Amino acid sequence: MEALHLAGVVLPDGEHRELWVTGGRITTEPVAGAETVVREGFLVPGLVDAHCHPGIGVGGATTLEEAAGQAITDRDAGTLLIRDCGLPIDVRSLQERADLPRIIRAGRHLALRKRYIPGLGIELEDPSELPKAVAEQARDGDGWVKLVGDWIDRGAGDLAPLWPDDVLAEAIAAAHAEGAKVTAHVFGQAALPGLIDAGIDCLEHGTELSADQLGVLAERGIALVPTLINIENFPGIADKAGKYPVYADHMRALHAGVGEMVSTAIEAGVAVYAGSDAGGMVEHGRLVDEIEALHKAGMSEEQALASASWAAREWLGVPGIVDGASADLLVYPSDPREDLAVLRHPSHIVLRGKIYA
Repeated sequence: MEALHLAGVVLPDGEHRELWVTGGRITTEPVAGAETVVREGFLVPGLVDAHCHPGIGVGGATTLEEAAGQAITDRDAGTLLIRDCGLPIDVRSLQERADLPRIIRAGRHLALRKRYIPGLGIELEDPSELPKAVAEQARDGDGWVKLVGDWIDRGAGDLAPLWPDDVLAEAIAAAHAEGAKVTAHVFGQAALPGLIDAGIDCLEHGTELSADQLGVLAERGIALVPTLINIENFPGIADKAGKYPVYADHMRALHAGVGEMVSTAIEAGVAVYAGSDAGGMVEHGRLVDEIEALHKAGMSEEQALASASWAAREWLGVPGIVDGASADLLVYPSDPREDLAVLRHPSHIVLRGKIYA
């Protein structure tokens, strides 16, 4: 593998430094014969999509080849680390490909029969099966388990929780015993108290979180991945839910209030991370749209970038631009902390020490 030499302002510390890449890893020691790639610019740890589904398409599960294509689309938009957040296919073989973003697998969504999108998750027959299923997914994944916390209950005509509170507590404890963290898909308010009190580690969407609950998230270190660009689909979902008018009105209300919720989360000090929810209703390669949406919701430009770069990497335990780390970084001609639009045009994408156009 060719040795590289890069010089520029390294984020997040903002210092101008020289780096070398050899064997796919970063070093601060000069490497003889290294090719100088850039002498001036801004070096940013590779972007992180904290909620992404390479393996889900508009029709459900994809083939591995299609999933690889989705991951390449993400890579070419600067995403070099993906937390998959639930997949219907086994992508371990994609983790072995040096040309694809790193993938942290969360296994399969855990849901109840007829209470989630068909074919995507493991559909349990009874809530009592959840703790065992969580333990199995914890052992099979990369440190994360994904629950479906709420979904439409057609009998009730609105969003409703899937799991009793005592079962949630037992299931999350089972994951923690296996060294894994638990995250949950949740839109509405009804499922939130049970998830939070059970010791959940992260919430996906969390669209109806109250100010009091956001204070609890901040206090307990529970992360939030709001997937704002996916919430933009809620009015369209509501328009197609004519048989369930209460649910339709609820979805419209969630859409209307999500900006205020995320703004309150930021003010409360909740750890908020960028996730596109790509796969299905959201196209891959749109992480920068999510970063800009977080900025619009109240994050500074630097905070929004951090939520999809160095802060997200620290949260997930993956190093950024430090000595000995994998050379997964982006080079920009100007400072993306001052203009997030710069993120759409990296001059170099470096993944595992190899440059991609």
